[in-house]
Amino acid sequence: MLLTLEGLDGSGKTTAWEALQPAYPDATFTREPTDSWYGEAVRRSLGDDDTDPLADLFCFVADHADHLSRVVRPALADGDVVISDRYTDSRYAYQAATLADTDLQRPLEYVRGIHGAFTREPDATIYLDVDPETAAARAGATDKYERASFLSEVQSNYERLIDAEPERFVRVDAGRSPEAVLDAVEDTVERLVEAHRDGARDDR
Repeated sequence: MLLTLEGLDGSGKTTAWEALQPAYPDATFTREPTDSWYGEAVRRSLGDDDTDPLADLFCFVADHADHLSRVVRPALADGDVVISDRYTDSRYAYQAATLADTDLQRPLEYVRGIHGAFTREPDATIYLDVDPETAAARAGATDKYERASFLSEVQSNYERLIDAEPERFVRVDAGRSPEAVLDAVEDTVERLVEAHRDGARDDR
């Protein structure tokens, strides 16, 4: 099972991902950007306000392709539960926002189309929902992707993704206390993993 955690910067997504690890010691915990040299290229682009958005996109795509071949697909082939802090939906939501001011037509569909040829879609996605102003304040607006005006565009893209696949997403209110958010995420993951295991047993 591939389970992903998504949300705006500052939504508490990474904190929740870290909190899940003691409860699922046999799961494969991973994240994007990765720790590979592809991921390092992505992190360098995050700190540069002048990078070309299309070039940024393909840095992220390369990192995702490496992540799939090196971590995600092998773990799934071994029967592991894979829990990823950010995955394709981050690309769709964030990179489509960066491409909105270019000459590219329908950027969200364009980014999804690139991934559609090779990616492995998540089985379920937990979306930590928080308003852009709160997210930006929490994140500290330390890079170009953490500003409230930009995050508002990202949030709109996430909502489009959720509208397109409501059965895959579980929305968690991330505007509450950290304890309440963690409890909600842990309960949701437990339910999703059990449902997936029950489904696998039924298939046999």
